[in-house]
Amino acid sequence: MRQLPKLISIACLCLAGTAAHAANWSDTSISWRTGNDYREPFNAKDIKKNIFALTSVSGYAYGTNFFNVDVLLSDKNDPASLTQTSGAQEAYVVYRHTLDLAKVSGTSMKFGPVNSVGLTAGFDVNTKNDVGYNSRKRMLVLGPTLMWDVPGHLNTSLLLLNESNAPSGAFPPISTVTGRYTYKTHAMLTADWGIPVTSLVSFEGYANFIAAKGKDEVGNDTGAETNIDMQLMLDAGAAMGHARNVFKVGIEYQYWRNKFGNTAATTGGQGYVAKTPMLRAEYHF
Repeated sequence: MRQLPKLISIACLCLAGTAAHAANWSDTSISWRTGNDYREPFNAKDIKKNIFALTSVSGYAYGTNFFNVDVLLSDKNDPASLTQTSGAQEAYVVYRHTLDLAKVSGTSMKFGPVNSVGLTAGFDVNTKNDVGYNSRKRMLVLGPTLMWDVPGHLNTSLLLLNESNAPSGAFPPISTVTGRYTYKTHAMLTADWGIPVTSLVSFEGYANFIAAKGKDEVGNDTGAETNIDMQLMLDAGAAMGHARNVFKVGIEYQYWRNKFGNTAATTGGQGYVAKTPMLRAEYHF
């Protein structure tokens, strides 16, 4: 994965920036999740993946930082190349900074069930080696955020997305693509949450509803995208009498329709919808 050193450098810079602002609180974790029903556009097969992640969340006087890098390892049903039987590998980095405008201004912005209003900015970057697409995504995001008055946390944001990619692959029409292609600027309505269910169980996750982004790099119309990922997590460490919020296990489910903007029409009905149950484990430090 030729881009992986660059992504690791980005990860280090993000963590360093997060640490510099994390005067109030921080939570860093490593996690593993796995499932047998992942899907990829244009691929009719169910794919098994093991996903390892490093996540850091922190808060400082004027807002919060979120950083995550996923390393996704596919089985042979998502091959790395025409000459390999081993599966594809992907690294996906997400960074978000939310500036709490009430804290910056020193004025309450609470209204109704909303605790405060923020401004969120960040980016997504990925690299993947696979036989069909070899994604090199870059995306910038910016928009307002509402922070809701609930147990735990619930944030919703309306973000503008500026996304580009520079794919390459063994098969047409992707094999004819050269250079980096920028999609039409589009919007995403997103939510992320962590809600306690009991003293030991929490309901966590995110939901992204993404508008169509115009034509893709080969001239096909893209579709509106829905990506919902949610989990029920048990604080297993605390259940066994150890410290709270250190070791968690649970079940996770992801529903992803029109994955990356690909639709039934453009994929021939293959791999554009994923319905993936997973097992998940986390260690926080």
